[in-house]
Amino acid sequence: MFQGMNYVYEVYKEQSFSRAAANLFISQPSLSANVRRVEKRVGYPIFDRSTKPLGLTECGQRYIRSVEQILAVEQEFSDYINDWGELKTGKLILGGSSFFSSWVLPPLIGEFARRYPLISMVLIEENTAKLEELLQAGRMDFMLDNCELDGNIYDRCVFQEEHLLLAVPESFPVNRTIPEYQVSLDSIRDGSFLSDQVQPVPMEAFADAPFILMKPENDTGKRALAICQENHFHPRTAFEFDQQMTSYNVTCSGMGISFIGDMLILRVPANPDIVYYKLPGRSTARNIYFYWKSGRCLSRAMEEFLKMI
Repeated sequence: MFQGMNYVYEVYKEQSFSRAAANLFISQPSLSANVRRVEKRVGYPIFDRSTKPLGLTECGQRYIRSVEQILAVEQEFSDYINDWGELKTGKLILGGSSFFSSWVLPPLIGEFARRYPLISMVLIEENTAKLEELLQAGRMDFMLDNCELDGNIYDRCVFQEEHLLLAVPESFPVNRTIPEYQVSLDSIRDGSFLSDQVQPVPMEAFADAPFILMKPENDTGKRALAICQENHFHPRTAFEFDQQMTSYNVTCSGMGISFIGDMLILRVPANPDIVYYKLPGRSTARNIYFYWKSGRCLSRAMEEFLKMI
């Protein structure tokens, strides 16, 4: 019914077929024929051709109001597309565990907000299982995690490589028996502890010590158990937690040994009551990924965030 409304609206604005035809760069007979086709679809005349200047019928007045509403909606959407393309509107939803949400994502969010201040930013802090649920449901754009998600369901890009170390309360007597294996914070900061010249600690030294472990479904928990099994002992578990940050804090309280990534160690305040050791085996290295749902259409904000990281 509104096909050809541009012809009708131009005649309405000019109150003349001849002037409207000139503006539209078509002949007056052609314009008149197009308007009649619209009137035929409507079922009633739109213009009162008996008046000068050209006027509207009662039906024509309602038709023009409807056309103006349509044009307003089109303009609103056009403005949105322009703003969206220039990142003057939109939303970006990021998710991570307690550590990532507290120490890694905020600086990235701050940098993105400085570049694109009109984009609304949302940060969700949850455990890995809940974050994956939100990501799969389309309620989150990106998830930052160290786990391995199904490549058939999610796309990903590497954010950073991480290495696990053993964090031991300084008060534990075992530290006095193996001082040559301790690694300094400076060596963790500059990565020199990864050198082949730095020897991993013999894990059997901790066979009788209490451990603060992540739950078995957590990637850090899986790797910790694998490292212990490779070194022929099962850790004596004092506590199990969902979050690496919690595990680290409990270790800082002197209650047990934990497996902690260098990403966390480099971001939290230095604690003189913790001693660090290089771990043996291949399970100590992993990638930190940004995940998003496979096959989804990336928004402009998502595209620019991926470029930034």
